Amino acid sequence: MLTNIAQRWRGGRAVYRPAGTAINPRRYEVAPIAGDAEAREFVTSHHYSGSYPAARERVGLYRGGALVGVAVFSVPVQGKVLDALPCPRAFAVELGRLVLLDDVEANGESWFIARAFDHLRRRGFAGVISFADPEPRRAADGRLIFPGHIGGIYQATNAIYAGRSTPRTLRLLPSGAVVSARTLQKIRARDRGWRYGVDQLVAAGAAPPAGSDLRAWLAAELPRITRTMQHRGCHRYLFGLHPAVRRKLTGLPHLPYPKLEIPRL
Repeated sequence: MLTNIAQRWRGGRAVYRPAGTAINPRRYEVAPIAGDAEAREFVTSHHYSGSYPAARERVGLYRGGALVGVAVFSVPVQGKVLDALPCPRAFAVELGRLVLLDDVEANGESWFIARAFDHLRRRGFAGVISFADPEPRRAADGRLIFPGHIGGIYQATNAIYAGRSTPRTLRLLPSGAVVSARTLQKIRARDRGWRYGVDQLVAAGAAPPAGSDLRAWLAAELPRITRTMQHRGCHRYLFGLHPAVRRKLTGLPHLPYPKLEIPRL
């Protein structure tokens, strides 16, 4: 399947680049990123969510020594989502972020993904799951922050479509960013990183917590600074990295790909 647009990012805004220009491999290098710092800075600076997942592997796309793309393979919020892949969870991973700058040529995603998957194979991974979010997001003032997408790049790379994930209710900040369920869990349990979540909510307009009862604080502040959105579920795509996993996926009943829609900007 060919797609006629590619979703790109710069400065937190989605940009759609028309197809037609092929990437020149001689201009690019793909390499693993050793730690979270470089990958986190790039993703939070350019992806609309401003968030960074719990990474297991990070791969960078470089041009002239400058970072122009990042793939973050992460631990999902709920480990059971990996059970959609016909391999043990220890050998499965989620493609949690794929962010390329808007001036990378139109087929950059498929070229980059193929080489990032080569890195995962060398690291012993057997399967990848990824989600495409088709639901648009708007800021409180009506600005379109995220137009949604159906995973056209995953379709172009022959991923197996596994239907939609479970519908859920999201909480949106005034900026249109989602307050993740993982962030709220960390705050309630005071798990590692909970202070960052509190700071995020305070920056969005929440009153700083006055006491130690963070559950009560969330109960009071979330309805005040966030709005709810009913999400119908993301599109799920499965990739087999190991030959045995690819064979099993090929043997599954195949659902038709969602149809490509030109976003309304």
